[in-house]
Amino acid sequence: MPSELDQRYDAVLAAVTGPGGRIIVGTDDAGCRVVTNFPQTMPVFFKIFCALNGAVEAVISGEERLTFGDLDRQSDALARALVARHGIRKGDRVGIAMRNCPAWIVSHMAILKAGGISTLLNGWWQTEEARHALELTAPKLIIADEPRFKRLQAGCGQIALVSLPIEKPIAEALAPLTGGEAIEAELPEITPEDDATILFTSGSTGEAKGALSTHRAVTMGVYSYATSIMTLLGVMESQGEGPKNPPKTLLNVPLFHVTGEVPVLLNSFVIGRGMVLMPKWDAGEALRLIEKEKVTYFVGVPTMSLEMMNHPDRERFDLSSLTDIAAGGAPRPVAHVERLKETFETAQPALGYGLTETNAVGCGNYWGNYIAKPASTGRALPFVDLAILGPGDAKLPQGERGEIGIKAAANIKGYWRNDAATKAAFTQDGFVKTGDIGFLDPDGYLFIVDRKKDIIIRGGENISSAEVEAAVYSCEAVAEAAVFGAPDERLGEVPVAVVVPAEGSDLTEQELRAFLEPRLAAFKVPARFIFAQDNLPRLGTGKIDRVALKAQYAA
Repeated sequence: MPSELDQRYDAVLAAVTGPGGRIIVGTDDAGCRVVTNFPQTMPVFFKIFCALNGAVEAVISGEERLTFGDLDRQSDALARALVARHGIRKGDRVGIAMRNCPAWIVSHMAILKAGGISTLLNGWWQTEEARHALELTAPKLIIADEPRFKRLQAGCGQIALVSLPIEKPIAEALAPLTGGEAIEAELPEITPEDDATILFTSGSTGEAKGALSTHRAVTMGVYSYATSIMTLLGVMESQGEGPKNPPKTLLNVPLFHVTGEVPVLLNSFVIGRGMVLMPKWDAGEALRLIEKEKVTYFVGVPTMSLEMMNHPDRERFDLSSLTDIAAGGAPRPVAHVERLKETFETAQPALGYGLTETNAVGCGNYWGNYIAKPASTGRALPFVDLAILGPGDAKLPQGERGEIGIKAAANIKGYWRNDAATKAAFTQDGFVKTGDIGFLDPDGYLFIVDRKKDIIIRGGENISSAEVEAAVYSCEAVAEAAVFGAPDERLGEVPVAVVVPAEGSDLTEQELRAFLEPRLAAFKVPARFIFAQDNLPRLGTGKIDRVALKAQYAA
């Protein structure tokens, strides 16, 4: 039976999206629900919501404070510079390789206004990892901060690469692109079907794929989240509870990840929510900023909230402004849910589930429902359809286990220049096949019980076992290797490598780590190396038996 919160939520959602409601819903050619009275392209999206929230502080980064109006003006100027000075044309890929900073946000806005495809490069990639993404997408320009500029120089070939002094005020930070002067240039007309973004996702094949979204997909991903927030606010108001502080979020997840880009960054434009930027994660600094800036909303991988709960100085800080403490990107241990509510007394716990391929939309589990069903990722977000897929992608009935499918107007168009992977990712009727195994309970709550894909999720970062294995095998002193995920209390999972050294080799863990560090992002380097003397167990097909290895070594 639906909970009281679910009944209230459904009633408010019906009012918000029904006749006379704030949101008008239609359907697209694929039968997906779409919001029809909100902007359908990102340039108009920025114009409308920056005008509506023009005087609201949008970005707080150290001493620098920018309103939504400031972001609109700065991105307009940069968009014209991209067109006039850098020759960016509609459909050109423009890469962003920076840590979280105001210049990242303005660059993303400007690329989309200029008609480019904003290509979000993983800021933790080493040179060789980035090389594949750059060869795949061939950006016309890459905008980088100094550390990533140095890292990318060797791998970008003939691609134009510009370094920004991101520690300076925004106009000075952008001067290497704008020339520090006003530029007149006509910006292109954009349609909802035009390509907007490429985000990178690790697949079981090892090489990162470029997930391509149209302007409609990105905007509809944002509106799914915004509608849910409007609905939850309506539930609060129906109970006589209103927000005590203006909405403000701690932007502590990477902007190159879909969580950072869609539900945190872009959603903040719609709901007029300030963003307090963190250059890198630090639990103590997060607690300080929550108190100082009266942050109301926190989202991060489960490791982040755990580190805040365990921080020795936590009780020194006034965290009473927090109303929501959410997680995504990785499963949250059930034991943490009740502890969160006890630790952050004013904040309700929440969990989200979505993919890069769905522009982060999927399910949400909120407040008392999350406490009641802490093992569930929740119910479908507004305008999202869920299915449990069996053999031949047949829809399975409630309660049966199968691969989770998600269908929404927010789903990506496909993988950049990879038709085979695109075809494999979708059912014929438009559901993204998530690679996760789960079931739906009688109330429509989704439970994930296994993973079909050979992916390790370390603190919210997806790691392909095949990619790490390929890097290990490139060491001549390695004869055999296998990589799998092992449970970790803090990070959820960590990669473990079982290695058989080549005959006559005296390879050490220190030497192998030193070999891998310039080849892999730090989060991909195995947390543990196990050196085996015998050949690794194999299946009848000749493939290494990962199940047997994991059973033997994971603990």
